[in-house]
This record gives sequence, C-alpha cells and structure tokens, in this order.
Amino acid sequence: MQFSYFTHIWAKPDMTPNQRYEQLWRELELCDEVNFDHAFCVEHHFRPDESLMSSPSLFSVGAGVKTKRLRIGPMGYIPALYNPLRLVEEIAIIDQMLGGRMELGLVPGVNPNYFKPFGESHQARKSPTMEFVNYLRAAFSKHQPFSYSGTNFETESAELSVLPVQQPHPPLWMQSRDPETLEFCAREGINTGYFLVFPHSKAGPIYRKYITDWEKAGWTNKPNIAHSTVIYVDETDEKAMSVARDRAARAYAGFLPPRKEGESFDELLKRYTAGYIERGDLQSIQTRLNLFNADYIFENDIMFVGSPDTVARKIKAASKVGLFNTLMGEFNFDDLPEEDLMRSIRLFGEEVIPMLRDFEPF
Repeated sequence: MQFSYFTHIWAKPDMTPNQRYEQLWRELELCDEVNFDHAFCVEHHFRPDESLMSSPSLFSVGAGVKTKRLRIGPMGYIPALYNPLRLVEEIAIIDQMLGGRMELGLVPGVNPNYFKPFGESHQARKSPTMEFVNYLRAAFSKHQPFSYSGTNFETESAELSVLPVQQPHPPLWMQSRDPETLEFCAREGINTGYFLVFPHSKAGPIYRKYITDWEKAGWTNKPNIAHSTVIYVDETDEKAMSVARDRAARAYAGFLPPRKEGESFDELLKRYTAGYIERGDLQSIQTRLNLFNADYIFENDIMFVGSPDTVARKIKAASKVGLFNTLMGEFNFDDLPEEDLMRSIRLFGEEVIPMLRDFEPF
C-alpha cells in the first residue's frame, strides 16, 4: 500500500493564515521523515472558515522546499477555473522545481459557489476537466511549438519555455465514483479514488470494474485507487478515542454553512437540518449528517482512530472490501492540538505504515 498526507488546510481557532501554513510545513517535514509517500491538498475557494487553500500550485512549491522525498501535488486542480495554457505552464515548472516529484490531480469541482465569482459554469465543468487531459498531453509533447483545437480549448503555436521532468507528464489522478468518468480514467491510465462519504461495500464493485477496464486497456502497472478519510493514532485505543472521537465528528464542519458568531456546533447542525425536516426531506442529507455522528462513524469504520495495531487492522479490512491501495489520511482536523497531531503522524509513519507497506488488497 501507499500512504498520503491529505489536507484541506482547515482554518484553526486563534491561528492566522501564516501560522496555519507554518504548522502545515512542520506536518509535512515530519511526514517526509517517517516515510509517507505523498502530500496532497484540495483546491477550495471563498470559505475562509473551511479551507485556506485556493492555490495548489503554491502548496506544491512550498511543500517541495520543505521536503526531500515526498511526492506532492493537488487533489486536485479544477481545470474549468483556469486558462489551460497558463495551467500547463505552472505544472511543468512545479515538476521541475520538485525534481520530478509532482503528482497531478484533476477534479471537476463539486461546489457551485467556486464557479460563480469566476464567471464560469458549474453545470458545464465536466467537459473541460476531461478534455484537459488531452490538452496537457499535447502541450507536453517534445514537438514544440504545439497547437490544440478542441471543444473547450484552443491554442495555436505556443512554445512552452519549460517541460516537466517526468515524461510524458506527472502521474495523473481523478477522484471519482461516476461510472463514465471511471471508464475514461481506466482507458487513459489515470489513477482514481473516493472520499469517506462513500461506503466501502458500495465502492468495491465499482472499482473492481475500473480495475478490469484498466487491464483491458493494456496497462501493465496496477492503478492507484485512493480512499480519503480522517486518521488519528495514539498509544492506546482509549487515549486515541478520548482525544479524537468528538473532534472527528466535527472534522468536516466545513460542509455546513458558515457558523454564526457565538453559535455552537450543535446549534449550527440543528439550523442546517431544520429546513430539510420542515420539508420532510431528511433522507437526502442523512449520509452527510452521519459524518457528524460519532457513534455512526466508529460503528461503521468511516474514520480510523485507535492504537497503531487497531488502525492498521481496520485499514486492512476496509481496503479489502473497498479496493483501495492508497490511503489519503486527513490527520489535522478540528481543534486538534499540535502535540497530539504530531504524535499521531509519527506513530502512523513509524508503526502503521510498516505493518501495511507490503499488503496489496488487489
């Protein structure tokens, strides 16, 4: 298995953005030391209470300066929000600055609120995301200058000053559970994955087909299938649960509307659900509400919290069912104190990773 440090770069109580970024670099330096494979960040916009990362390019370069061996990248860029020529220029430069350590995630963008301020269409986001793969391959051709004519993008005779170290391009990822997108990813040799709101038992059959399609396409290497979730490791199960149980249930509070001044988390959750209850429509948000229910989270192993042995055992069992061979762990969540955060990262790297490194779920 492979292991990634995944971060939304949540805003933290009583921390300025600068202080939060400085904490992030300390996290990644430790991940580099204890043999994580990757470090990935989101691209989120316009929610300062939810994420402080709207520029994956800056994350990638900053993380590269602070580390020596981690492979680094976005998970992922939202191509529909970029000029494609500008984006391929940045990707090439980042891969050169990282010495060929870049991993390249692309996503359509799930939140409509990201698109309107940019003057872009959320409904039309999927087509440019898929087409950017072809655009990128044309742009990184050794035959320069390159031209491209497609449905969404048009470039005539542009010569890139810099090409990426990795040829033909950095490894591609596109997180999805959409059957059509997964068929595209398998055909194009693109790694994939899914987020914690999707149950392992439902993921297994979907990604089994992706693996079959990957093999039919003639790829000789195994694809990477990632699963993203919250992780906390401590010396004992009891200590881990006392530190992280309630915090884990608040980890994705950024999915909710911004909290009003003086409003508690429980009050925010009640306000969020009130409209659905009034309409008799609670079923449509039940899965999301379960992310804030600690009993549900740990009865269903949605997040991995415990001692090194417990966390390793739970990851192994889940990966067999959910068919993921890359684990993207969100270690820094809610108001977790840095002392606990760094102990969790170290225990995961020094004790959990060695237990699972040689394990392959498929």
